[in-house]
Order: sequence, then C-alpha cells, then structure tokens
Amino acid sequence: MTSIIKFFSNRSWLTPNSMSKPEPIIKTIPEWYRKSDKFAVDPVTNEVWVGPDGGKMPTWKACPAVFDVMGAGYALMTPCDLEFYLDQEGVIQVRIENPAYKDFCTKRPPMPQFKNPDGYHPHHFAWYPDWGIGVPEGYSVLYTQPLNRFELPFLTTSGVVDNDVINQPGMMPFFLSRSFLGILPAGTVYAQMLPFKRDNWESETVIRSQEEIVEKYKESAETYRIPNGGVYKDKVWTKRSYK
Repeated sequence: MTSIIKFFSNRSWLTPNSMSKPEPIIKTIPEWYRKSDKFAVDPVTNEVWVGPDGGKMPTWKACPAVFDVMGAGYALMTPCDLEFYLDQEGVIQVRIENPAYKDFCTKRPPMPQFKNPDGYHPHHFAWYPDWGIGVPEGYSVLYTQPLNRFELPFLTTSGVVDNDVINQPGMMPFFLSRSFLGILPAGTVYAQMLPFKRDNWESETVIRSQEEIVEKYKESAETYRIPNGGVYKDKVWTKRSYK
C-alpha cells in the first residue's frame, strides 16, 4: 500500500518547483557518503583490509541500516543563503539578505532549563519552514536533525507532530556549532521528516539462558558473518520508496 504525504505552501509565492519544496531525502545524500569506500582501505598501502574470515572488511558504507536511516523520509531545505557572524560583543547573529525570508531564521535567547549541547552557542535559532505537512489519518511525523549528517554545522532539535490533524508549520529550534561562521547556502538540508503510523505498544521481557545466547550468536555468525558481507541486504532488507 502507498500512503500520500502532502506539502502545503506557507508563502503565497511558492510553486511546486520552489527550491525549498520538500524532497525525498535520498536525493540529498551528500558527496562524502557517495564517494566513500564500502570496504576498509589501509591509508598507507591503499590495500583493502582483510578480516579474520579472509573476506574484505566492510565499512559503515556497506551497512544497509546506515543507508536506510539517511535515505528515509523527506528533507526540508533552506530557501536562501544565511550568514552567521559574531557581533561586537561576541554573540552569534544571523544575516539574511533576501527580504522575502527575513523571518525564516530567527534568533532566540539561551534556555537554561534545556541542556545546551556541548560545542554549540547558548544563543540559538529557529527555522520557520516554507511548507506544512499533511499525512493520512493515524499517522504522525518525526522532525529531526538530518541523521548521520555530522558534518552539518547545526543541530536541529527533534519533535513529533500529528500532521494528520494539523498541517501548519511550526518553529523548529536549532543550535549552531561554535566552530562555524560564514554562509550556510540555500538548498542546505536542515531537517529530516519521517512519517510513521501511530500504534499502541506493550513491552515483554524475554530472558535467554546462556546456552540460548551462545546458540543465537552462532546462528548469527553462520548466517551473516560471511566473507565480504552483504547477506543482510540480500536476504533481510526491504527496500523503501519515497517519492
């Protein structure tokens, strides 16, 4: 079954071709990921490392779980350039040259009740998205920092919204790294949106015996720990589609 997600413009001049229109986030996979090696390479000899099993040693690039989370859902992108700078008092500020987007990124004072992440300015900011989101009844959307994108100089806070009921965009606070000053270009992915179905859950605890634990490890090793890997992707992984 295919579910439909809708994007509602929050500015009257936006079009379906606007730069900020949400896209499947898989379209924004960064170059550093695309160019990374699937197998570990010795930095001196440039030879592929070989593991105890005689196979090539896979990196996180070969892990479907990493690819899945980076390519899951949709991306919100900056509609204009943002310039971050320190004022005369050494306080971080933002400058937006495009007059149509003066309210896209606004500054906020420190929040002493909320843990300020290490390495980030205590004065923080908030994104004001161009688009609201609509999903089918019974679904919500997780808004969060683009996952595994540690090179980005900001940290968008996370939240869940029942977008089957409300589809007006809200402010999304974010922290800026102390190591970054300068231009954050238009088209930068600043949030990842993952729609999910709301379910009620109950938990159950299962205690395995030592024999069962050893047997499970043995089964896992025989099934998945083969030279050069790839079993999970070939036999377990299910491809997702976001359009």
